[in-house]
Amino acid sequence: MLTAAALPLLSAGSAWAQASPRPEHPQVTLAVGGRTALYYLPLTIADQLGYFKDEGLEVELQDHAAGSLALQSMLKGAADLTAGSYEHVIDLRRRGVNARSFVFLGRAPQMVLGVSTRAFPQFRELAQLRGRRVGITAPESATHWFAKFLLGRGGLQPTDVEYVGVGNSTAAASALREGRIEAIANIDPVITLLEFRGEIRVLSDTRSLRGTHDLYGGPMAAGCLYAPQDFVLRYPKTVQALTNAVVRALKWLQTAGPSDIVQAVPEAYMHGDRAIYLAALGKAREAMSPDGMISDESVETTHRVMAQYMSTSPVVRAPSPAATFTNDFALRAKRQFQV
Repeated sequence: MLTAAALPLLSAGSAWAQASPRPEHPQVTLAVGGRTALYYLPLTIADQLGYFKDEGLEVELQDHAAGSLALQSMLKGAADLTAGSYEHVIDLRRRGVNARSFVFLGRAPQMVLGVSTRAFPQFRELAQLRGRRVGITAPESATHWFAKFLLGRGGLQPTDVEYVGVGNSTAAASALREGRIEAIANIDPVITLLEFRGEIRVLSDTRSLRGTHDLYGGPMAAGCLYAPQDFVLRYPKTVQALTNAVVRALKWLQTAGPSDIVQAVPEAYMHGDRAIYLAALGKAREAMSPDGMISDESVETTHRVMAQYMSTSPVVRAPSPAATFTNDFALRAKRQFQV
């Protein structure tokens, strides 16, 4: 049973569901870059606690091993919209594709780079990764760009290492454990699982606001829901309904205790170890957005960093910050649920 603190929110949400306008596109397919990852926990909560249904939505959470693969599903028309990193929205704009993010799941990237303690018992510097295999969720994913950014700061070129797609589930941990990769750029709960077992040494950690600022020189955007601009314009009530459900889930997460999380999250998402999952959540809580909105400073930092990621890529269209996000839907949801 949920804690008493969560019950007023359920009642308020039910009242809102009765008064809210019905979405124009009630059956939605949302491509997710690894639904068991804590990066996407607000979506799990919105789904499991019935918040999408309260908004008049039937949401199919289409699971993929990484955000870049979820993005491809949307571009091919197999999904209406995507849950993934804000960097993808900027990259789409550069490639001439109009898309817009409208609610944010996090306010820090939650990505971690670690090296295998077995492969590098005496690790000293990033240059030691030259010629080695680095696990990422998938090519051209946020973890791929994150790893290239970090290794570039260590003097390594993208071709100096071999990047291997391993997803963000237990298969990623197995890849490191079995020696198929010697370093890993990934998210939780996979990273905490490897940490607790002493299998990695963490080199860079963006699960905290401070760690993010130290790496990027400012706040950095994280996961969000985004859709083709045409979808946002044609179905504003649907976009608002999706945003309401996510913001409501974010509010629930601010006060939810361990017992609430264990009851709300499917057991399979915990990869057989509740204690490690809850420990991972403890590390990730600060990185989760409190209200679904993004600050102007975070937008500016992300655009600046992406310009470095993509310095050698051709630009079809300038990635204007104002064209890649809107806070309007999240602001309305924030006011409604008094976040």
